[in-house]
Parts: sequence; structure tokens; C-alpha cells
Amino acid sequence: MADSGRAELPEDLTATERRVWTAFGRGEACDLRARDSRLNDPASDRAWPESRTVRAEVLARLLLDGPPSEPGRVAALKLFGAHVAGTLNLSGGRVQPFVELRDCRFDSQLLLPEGHFHTVRLMRCRIPRIEAARVTVSGDLHLPSCTIPAGIRITDAHIGTDLLLNEIRVGPGRNGQSIAADGLTVAQDIEAELIESTGEISLRSARIGGRLSLRGSTLRNRHGRYALNAARVTVEHTLYLSSGWSSGSYGGSGTPPTGVQTQPFHCEGGLRLDDGRVGNAVVIDKARFELSGSQQVSLRRLQTPELRFALREPPTGSVTLGGARVGKLLDSVTSWPGAGLIDLTGFSYESVTAHGAFSLAERIAWLAKATPEYNPEPYERLALALRAGGEDAEARDVLLARQRRRRETLPTAGRVWGFLQDVTVGYGYRPARAALWMAVLWAFGAAYFLVHKQPPPVDSQASPQWNPALLALDLLLPVIDFGQSDAWRMSGAEQWVAAVITMLGWVLASTVATGASRLLRRG
Repeated sequence: MADSGRAELPEDLTATERRVWTAFGRGEACDLRARDSRLNDPASDRAWPESRTVRAEVLARLLLDGPPSEPGRVAALKLFGAHVAGTLNLSGGRVQPFVELRDCRFDSQLLLPEGHFHTVRLMRCRIPRIEAARVTVSGDLHLPSCTIPAGIRITDAHIGTDLLLNEIRVGPGRNGQSIAADGLTVAQDIEAELIESTGEISLRSARIGGRLSLRGSTLRNRHGRYALNAARVTVEHTLYLSSGWSSGSYGGSGTPPTGVQTQPFHCEGGLRLDDGRVGNAVVIDKARFELSGSQQVSLRRLQTPELRFALREPPTGSVTLGGARVGKLLDSVTSWPGAGLIDLTGFSYESVTAHGAFSLAERIAWLAKATPEYNPEPYERLALALRAGGEDAEARDVLLARQRRRRETLPTAGRVWGFLQDVTVGYGYRPARAALWMAVLWAFGAAYFLVHKQPPPVDSQASPQWNPALLALDLLLPVIDFGQSDAWRMSGAEQWVAAVITMLGWVLASTVATGASRLLRRG
């Protein structure tokens, strides 16, 4: 900034620019807005009077080499309602003063690449495009309610505190990207609530020290692949893709007041969070996804302690969580698309909770939709999560469903044998059914040997008393010896009946033992 000897006003300034120059040294606001608020919308087509025009080169001179502040004041550019004529080019510059522009209309793009700033606040401005690659802002960068038709580029930028984008309207620029922010670093939060974006928002490899919130926003990219491409993003706290509401300033957080209408998150185009890392939770709630062609909701290899995926209606395309790792999964039955449009390969979660009604039959149907070709892994993962939550019976039902799906892939003989196992013992996941069949076999064996002639003893000198019920029980239980099965010399049909009872006894007893061991392990 210039020394005190350069504090005099330049001679080539207009009357309006002299006002701006003088207010700068005092740190005061220069308000050029009309009294009628209807005349102050920078995005309208209404022409503004010449008295509101400030040349961009004058603003650049102020910010890069302006006059010193007056004694007891801090120099700052606070300009409201100005028409900025020409291109404001601050590329590579070091701007010390505080910058705040409200309701300003820019003729041309704003150039900030590789510049250094303390705090920049542009509110309700119309700017054709913002070029700010590799810019460094030690404080806040605020762009709320701005209209930026040709997009924003802030790739590899560094923001010292917050990036505020609430309620902006941004259109596509180069490569169809509305916000190009690959490699962006923000020390605290990115607030992008209630925004309207046409084109792709790209946040690949961005690092955010707080939260990333797009609550209530509308993202449109019907002809591209993604409306939001945040592959490899790192968010230390929470990522919100959920409903939002306006607090009368720039979006509201928390629970909306009574009577305030909320706006869902709406995405017309693909969502990509592949390889993302989110420290607290990913909240995709009260959101709507309209997908076409190859567009999808892609959460491949996402890592987060909690994934809340609770939609009121399923996406119109596929949802993939292949390789994702979450602690808690909270979802709803209406969140998931139809068969063949869900990929859960390698998806792991420690617990699962439903938002609203989500029966076990619907949960098993969810797994069937995710596995058009039989894959045991999703079934085993769900069973583990249910067992961890104390729902052991439900876990057994899921594993039984896995066996039934597997049976569909077997040849005819395998399917027949599997059907018999299912009916008789539920593939070992119905130990009570096995115990019932043991009781039936015992009753059948006891009745059979009771009505048939007593067989001759093996040793007539040391044979026990004939007891048909005890004999049937001795044949049925493979471990316990009641002294009956080896004491009689059977032949013919009796020998075959005894062999069948013994064989079935081994199968059923092992099934009961397996069920008991599961209960013991559960305890």
C-alpha cells in the first residue's frame, strides 16, 4: 500500500470514483444503491445510471496500491450497488484491505488466480465468471446469493476459514463445470445450501476441515455424467445432501422453525463420492435423484462412521456402494432402486437401522435385488450386522435365505437335496424344527418296534428287558448308549428301519447341536 505522500486523489477519477476512493481510506461503505430496492437487482436487465459506474481499473489501483488509511481507521473496500465497468484483474496480487461488495454488477469476469487476500465478501452480485485458481484467502471467502452464469474456478485454492456459497446461481463454464474446485483446501466449512447449479460441481481431492453442506440445493447436469463429482474428497465432519430451509439470511441450519417450508436436495445427474473420507457422517436424507443413461449414485470405497441414506423415492438409476466401509447404515425401504440397479459387492457395515418400516422380508428382498447372480457376501454381512445388534433370529433367517439363493444355482440333484434340507431342518438354521423331527422319528420308531415281533437277543444270557421306546431312542441319539441297539439281532425290514433311524438321528442331532452352539456363542 502507498505511503502518506500518495494519499491525494488521482485527477482522472469521476465523481463516483472519488466517493469510493475517499471511503476506502476511512474504511467506510460507499453505497450507490437506489432508494427503490426494485432498481438494485444486479441480475436484472434494467440499465443502471452512469452515476453508479466504477471502473474496474480504479478498484484494482485501490486494492493493490491504494492510499493509506486515515488516522484511527482501517482501510477497506466496501462498495454497494456499483456497476463495475471492465475486467477487475487482481491476478497474482497481494490485497491487504478487507473487501466487501454487495449488489454489484460486473461487466466482465473477475480474475483472482494466484492472488493473496485476507477476507473477500461478494454478496448478491452478478459476475459473469470468477477465475480464482490457486488463490489464497487467509480468512473467509463469501459469495452468497451471487449470480455467476459462466461458472467459478477455484482449483487448488486455499481458504483459511469458511467458504460460503449459499443461494448462489451458477451456470456451466469450461468443460461444462459450474464450480471447478479440484484440490480445494478449506480449513473449516463449505456452506453451499439452497444453491442452483447447472453443470458439474467438481470437488475431486478437495480437503474440508469442517462440514460440507449442500442442503436444499438443486444440481442439474442432464447431459453430463455427474452433477456432483467429489471423488477422493476428505470432509473432517459431516457431508449433508439433505433438505434445507431459508432463515431469511443465507440458509438455515438445524431444525427449521414451525411453519417454515423445507426444500429437498435435488440432483438431476450423477453423484460421485468414490474413495471419499468423511469423519462423522454422510447424510443423504430427503433427497431426490433423477438419473438417466449411465448416470448413477456412486459411493464406491466411501469410508465414514455413519451413512444415512433415507430417500422418499428411489433414484431412477443405479446405486453402487462397492467396497464402501461404514460403521452404521441407516436407510429406508424407499431408498433403493429395483433389481440389477444395486451394487453391494464388498460393502461392509457394522450395524444397520431402518428409517421407518423396513421388514426383514423387505431387507432380504433388498439383498436379492443387489445380487442378480448369487453372491453370499451381502447376506453374510447383513447377518453379522443383525447379530451384532442382538437380532440373532433375524440373522439366521438371512443366512437361511442365502442357502435358498445358493440352491437356485445348483444342478437338479443338488436342488432336490437342498429342498429336503430346507424342509426338514432349515439348512441347520431351524434347530427347533430338527428337534421336532427327532421327536416324530422317536415316536415312529417306538410304535414300529412295539407292533412288531421282538427280535432275538445277541446274548441270551445277558440281554436287557425289551423296551421298544428305549430302543428307538438309542438308535436316534448317536452319542448316548442305552444298551438296547446292540443287544438285539435285527433282520429284514427291522434292520433297515433301524439303519434309517440311526442315519437320520446323526443328521438331526448334529443340527440341534449346531443350533445350541450358536446360542452359546451368542451368549
